[in-house]
Amino acid sequence: MQHPDVDLFVIGGGSGGVRAARIAASHGARVAIAESANFGGTCVNRGCVPKKLMVYASRFPDQFKASRGYGWSPTESVFNWHDLITHKDTEINRLEGIYRTNLEKSGVSIHADHAEIVDAHTILLGLSGQRVTAGTILIATGGHPTRPDFPGNELAITSDEAFHLPELPERVLIVGGGYIAVEFAGIFAGLGSEVTQVIRGDHLLRGFDTEVAGILAEHQARRGIKLVRGQSLQRIVQIADGLRATLSDGLTLDVDTVMLCTGRAPNTRGLGLANVDVKTNEHGAIVADRHGRTNVPSIYAIGDVTDRLNLTPVAIREGQAFADRLYGGLTVPDFDYEMVPTAVFSTPEIGTVGLPEHIARERYPQLKVLKTKFRAMTQLFGGLEDQVFVKVLIDGPSDKVVGLHLLGDGTAEMAQLIGVALTANATWADFRHTVALHPTVAEEIVTLKG
Repeated sequence: MQHPDVDLFVIGGGSGGVRAARIAASHGARVAIAESANFGGTCVNRGCVPKKLMVYASRFPDQFKASRGYGWSPTESVFNWHDLITHKDTEINRLEGIYRTNLEKSGVSIHADHAEIVDAHTILLGLSGQRVTAGTILIATGGHPTRPDFPGNELAITSDEAFHLPELPERVLIVGGGYIAVEFAGIFAGLGSEVTQVIRGDHLLRGFDTEVAGILAEHQARRGIKLVRGQSLQRIVQIADGLRATLSDGLTLDVDTVMLCTGRAPNTRGLGLANVDVKTNEHGAIVADRHGRTNVPSIYAIGDVTDRLNLTPVAIREGQAFADRLYGGLTVPDFDYEMVPTAVFSTPEIGTVGLPEHIARERYPQLKVLKTKFRAMTQLFGGLEDQVFVKVLIDGPSDKVVGLHLLGDGTAEMAQLIGVALTANATWADFRHTVALHPTVAEEIVTLKG
């Protein structure tokens, strides 16, 4: 295409789209971006950031309790939901402003508008009616929570609405067993709600290491979270003092809030994909290769809209790599999606890198499993019951560490650095040759004996 208005038009102002736009502009490309909602996307506005702030808030009761073992006599503490939400909103507004400012400083043209693809090189902006031509179009529109179809589903909330509840519910029913459900169960329970969690299967956190998930379920029960297994939600009706939820076995639960954490779907509606025949899969996700290329040569896609590994840092990495390859002329190595460090901000939290045991056993017949479980010094001295769990998975013949799974306070921070080691193909001998840092929880990893 000759003389387009811009070299790159990015649809979606979340973490991945913003990174791609900024890096492309830094390489000298003329870049425009469109976002119809809030810059920063799900992570900043309705996901990682506000959720982590609420996780921090929910852990204070444990800290108050433990402080007595350390000689403190804390005065009576009163939690105020309104103060938390107000402070959270202030912080989110600040962060969204930073995203906009960084785009402006990079020279990216910003459109607070809905963008629709008209043809392989043309974007139509819904509010202004402006048409913008582009050499390349990048779709980075992310995803949204799904709402299963059953009677009364409109009475439930999703994670989007959970950040804006007018008050802390006394009784909460959470439907789903994934990381979002687990995290919000911990948040509400920690803040004082009575929490029931309903899952279809037998285990929390499908896809994660089942042993770690089982230990987390034990800790949830200790915190008063009631887990109902093998059931699904069939109906919700309004009653005088809240909501009545009916499960598949006929059991009814009277609660104040029902939160649906039953999956997410790609944001592809209204993008005009049919206008250019961009290929999507059976779930509506855009089909793209490891470099983000779709079946239309001028159109790329990254992040959750491709429904591969729906994590903010993955979208950022994909956006950076896309811009470096196309506009920086750089050779960017593919990264291993199986070695992406992942955290679940439950209480206690989970940090994991690599394969879970059930997959590792299929792939590595001579798998060695080393593990330990103990109470850390900080919990033991403070009179808390939380445990630390460490599991290392090693391919016997090569000695390569193929998975490392942690549960306990601070393990998400550990997983980030463990990810460096496993990405570098570290062997168990490399871990064992590393001097332990004492006294820490992390030293238990390098001192494990098998």
